[in-house]
Order: sequence, then structure tokens, then C-alpha cells
Amino acid sequence: MTISPDSPAQTATPAISYRTVDLRGQRLSLAGLRAAVPRARHQTMADAEQKVADIITAVRSRGFAALSDLARTFDGVEQEHPRVPAAALRAALENLDPAVRAALEESISRARRFADRQRPANIDVELGEGAVVSQNWVPVGRVGLYVPGGLAVYPSSVIMNVVPALAAGVASIALASPPQKDFGGLPHPTILAAAALLGIDEVYAIGGAQAIAAFAYGVPAEDPDAALDPVDVVTGPGNIFVATAKRLVKGVVGIDSEAGTTEIAILADGSARPSLVAADLISQAEHDPKAASVLITDSEDLAAAVRAELDVQAGSTKHAGRVREALSGPQSGVVLVDDLEQGIAACDAYAAEHLEIMTADAPAVAARIRNAGAIFVGDYSPVSLGDYCAGSNHVLPTSGTAAFSSGLNVTTFLRAIQVVNYSKPALERVSGHIVSLAGAEDLPAHGEAVTARFAGNG
Repeated sequence: MTISPDSPAQTATPAISYRTVDLRGQRLSLAGLRAAVPRARHQTMADAEQKVADIITAVRSRGFAALSDLARTFDGVEQEHPRVPAAALRAALENLDPAVRAALEESISRARRFADRQRPANIDVELGEGAVVSQNWVPVGRVGLYVPGGLAVYPSSVIMNVVPALAAGVASIALASPPQKDFGGLPHPTILAAAALLGIDEVYAIGGAQAIAAFAYGVPAEDPDAALDPVDVVTGPGNIFVATAKRLVKGVVGIDSEAGTTEIAILADGSARPSLVAADLISQAEHDPKAASVLITDSEDLAAAVRAELDVQAGSTKHAGRVREALSGPQSGVVLVDDLEQGIAACDAYAAEHLEIMTADAPAVAARIRNAGAIFVGDYSPVSLGDYCAGSNHVLPTSGTAAFSSGLNVTTFLRAIQVVNYSKPALERVSGHIVSLAGAEDLPAHGEAVTARFAGNG
């Protein structure tokens, strides 16, 4: 593997330092590929863990007083209680730009249609006469949904969190988003409007790891109406501190995934359009200076053309500084591969949050991918579509966790409960097997619990 810097372009603004990782001519193991693909070298979860643990301890021990102190420290706002008044939710919706409202309504409609079809069916399996085992899907009782703030405003994340929870049948839904100094210590009004549009009235101005802690453990109050009840599941994307908090409370509550700073990978060949590849890499880079934008290709010509497009397009975009920093970071770059086979292997090793396929016969290539949060097929399925109006969910696993976890969906909010219903004759038919297995495991009382049912008048 070779990693080389790029030659600076002769322009007034220095060229983006979009690095190259050259895997050509190498036969790397899965571990080797995972080590080779671009990854962030910035603060890791281990670095953040102690800070987050301290925040969780403060929220658990000092409740709303700790939340108030944290809002002052991190958000620069004074806060008596983080609950957003109902009047503020109504006002936000009433004052929402009609064009934005129409866009949110369309996004909600498409997300609902997709979510409604995701709920798995209950099943009953008859294993013999009088022997029935069932699996029933039951929603969790209460969920806490996190919507990030910071460099951008994410009403779309309200939709992505709330819609599948509603489709699952969750009865109690709470939502948290960071307080904003510019809006009197409340979350951004567009966030509030989206919540109101979906009928969510329990909204809190709490950000970061402290929001996750409050959801996981609850915050008691002398007045029961002022308390924040603990939840069963916490979902939603966020920065490294939010992702770390979710990891630390996992087991106390369920979580969707450790969704941290966004990332995109694009698998492209010589048939791809450089301008579109560059536009899509930039679209994710504008989220955050630590966002990852990775191109995987077997075409040096495409890589060179994309590099040139990045310089041109990044210079004209609104958040040029942020984009340039993200594209120049160690988490971004072009990965050169020998062929499509090695490209697919690199994609599976990277396990991208968002993976675009821009190759010949893109649907067939997409069908071969095993590790990705979401796959976007062809020129007309950009990640931006999935962010807003595809109907899919944009809360997806990052940092390689797509190799073992899924994006947010209806089943995140459901539990499968198994129900066993055997009659006396049905139990008697397998009683001998139970006694034999209980003896093999040296747990004879297990077998005796069965034979007792047939002793005497049992």
C-alpha cells in the first residue's frame, strides 16, 4: 500500500489535499483492507469516554441542576427546565416557511409508506398436535429520540427518528435537541415545527451526551409532571460524544447504532461522471470538518478528474472552509484498486454509512455489497435523496459498524416475544427427550419438572 500527497494546483487557493491510498497489485486480507482504507485519526471514543462518563454521572446524581450547568457550559444558555413549552411548538409550526412545510410533509409521507411496510408479521408454528410456538412483535413502551444541532439544522432527523417509532406503535415518544442561544435557549424552530407536525409534544432542549444520559436514566422531580421519565430505547445520530454516550448506556437501554460523524464512500469506474462524484463527496463533507468522503475506483483518469472537480466545486460552495477541511483530512481520500472485485472487497472492509455505486450495471454491483448502512444505486440516487425524500432512513451506522449493525427502522422499536403453548399430550410426546437432555446437562430437576406433570393425577 502506498499513500501519497497530491501535487498542489497552481491556483490562488491551495488545492485540496485529497490523499491517495493505492491498493493495486496487493492481495490484502480483510484485516489488511480495514487497516488500509481511510479512517479518521481524530479523537476516538476511548479519548471521549471519560468526559462522557463524567457527564453521565453528573446527570444521574444532580438531575436538572446538572443539565442546567451543562447547558450553560456547552450551549451558552441559562435554563430553568429543559422541557419545551407547548406554545413554542405551536408557534414554530405556525411560523414555518410554507415551502419547508411542504417539503417536510412530502418527506413524512414517503417515510411513512416505507416504514409501514417494515413491520414483521407475527407467526404461529404448529410443531405437532397441541404444540404451538409463536413469535409476536411488540413495541417498546417509551423511546428517546435525539436530533443533533451544531453546524447545521436537522428537521429531517426528526422525521427519521419519529416516523419508524410511530409505525412500530410506540406509545410514549420524547425528543431532545440542543438548546440554541439565538432562539432563547430552545432548539431551532424548524426542529420544533417538525416535531409539532408529527404530533410530538414532549420535546427537551438538551444536547449531547447529557441528553442520552437523561433519556437512559430519567431525571426525577418533586413535581411528577416536571420529571423526565426514563426510556427503553435511545436513537438518533450525533457527534463522537453522543455516540460514546450511547455505547456507555447500552444495556441500560437499547440503542439503534453508534451513529457518529457522517461518511460517504463511492464505488466508481471509468464510466462515472466526475462532476457528479465530486458533488456527492462534497455534499457529505459540508456536514462537518471531520466528515469522511472516500472514492474507491480502478480508474486513475476518473480519480484525477474528480480531484480537479473537487477544487472547482468546493471553491464555490457556501461552506467551502468546512468542505476543504473534511476532504483534506485523514478520513477522506481516493482508494485505487485493481478492478471491480477488489473495489467491492474494499467497500465491504470500509462498511460505509452511505455507499454510492456509480459503475456499469450498478444494480448488479450493489447486490454484491454486504456491508453498508444504505446503498445508493446509479447517477440518480444520490445520498442527498436519502437524506430527505427517498423514503429510506438516514440514521445509519458509521465508522465501520455497518458490518454488524443496521440503520434505524421499525424493528429498532420492536421486541420479538416467543410464546410457547403445549397441551398435555404434546408435552408427554417429548418428555422423554427432555429427561434425557436434562440428565446429559446434569440438571435432573429440569426433567423432574416435566415428569411431575404425569405422576399420579398430574
